[in-house]
Amino acid sequence: MTPNLSTAAWRKSSYSDGGGTNCVEVADGYPGLVPVRDSAAPAARPLVFSGASWSTFMEGVKRAAAVNTAG
Repeated sequence: MTPNLSTAAWRKSSYSDGGGTNCVEVADGYPGLVPVRDSAAPAARPLVFSGASWSTFMEGVKRAAAVNTAG
């Protein structure tokens, strides 16, 4: 079930480049859920992940970033 996100306070990811077109935004305050949207398309339906799925995804991103910067 998708929560009502009409009053969500969206924030840009700290990993976004700040260019305005490559930004991911998340909304806090939804226990156990992580709503995510593309800042270039704020009217589009956001994706909603379980907290566990989002954590697994972020760990994979961090591992991949570490491998790519290691050489």
